[in-house]
Amino acid sequence: MKPSLIGNLRKLLSHKGAMLAAAAMLSPVVAQAGTVSGKTVVPPVEPPAPTPFITGNLSLMYDTHFISYGQDVWGVGNDWGEWFFHPSFELDFNVAPGLQIYVNTWADVNDQVEGDIGDYVQEIDVNVGIYYTVDKFKFQLGYGSWNYASQTEHIIDGKISYLDGLINPFVALHGRVGIEIPGYDEGLVTQVGIAPATSLGPVSLSFPITVSFDTDGFHAGDGGFAYVSAGVGASIPLHKQISLALGVTYYHTQDDVIPNADSDFVVGSAGIVFTF
Repeated sequence: MKPSLIGNLRKLLSHKGAMLAAAAMLSPVVAQAGTVSGKTVVPPVEPPAPTPFITGNLSLMYDTHFISYGQDVWGVGNDWGEWFFHPSFELDFNVAPGLQIYVNTWADVNDQVEGDIGDYVQEIDVNVGIYYTVDKFKFQLGYGSWNYASQTEHIIDGKISYLDGLINPFVALHGRVGIEIPGYDEGLVTQVGIAPATSLGPVSLSFPITVSFDTDGFHAGDGGFAYVSAGVGASIPLHKQISLALGVTYYHTQDDVIPNADSDFVVGSAGIVFTF
């Protein structure tokens, strides 16, 4: 090949390379979703919101009865003409993953008699303890100081729940370790039950069933089977942290174990619950 021809070919190739380079520089870079200049970018993962150190709730409930482990305390029976106001307040301290320390108080307010604590304040209970949750199991252990009728009843509570989202079975022990009312002894209430739950739109529904057994003298009666109860409860959201709570529960109690006014009765409840 002649030298002049080789030189012309080299010039042509050099000119074409320069044109391709210029075209590449002038061409816009088309970036697809999730890429920058053709390189894949992994979006940052938002960390879960931390659990507040303190959570809790305030409950303002109106009840047709005051029921304490199957005992119809004020002997209302099947009469729904009385009123009982039962406010409660709880603080939960989230000290570690799955571990909470709780402090709560509950009061019985009614006009049955003139109260020793206040005109209509018949009882104030204070309870402290822990909740521990691991997988689907929830454990509770606590102490209660129940103050009424110028005396204090001392309580130890323990409960194990299996929160399977279907029937939610539980076993609970309620021990009385101190009391000064004639006829009532220290002792133990043992309970087994289920608490099925579901939802109907924004409304949460529960259907608790409990079977309870007393030791001798716990409710001023014999020991053995004490009562069975079955109910339905509804929580209706009114606001992000406010809900309306409604419930109805049927009780069948054993006369010689819990001497109630009526062995079979139905109780109702309604109130507002604030959570934070």
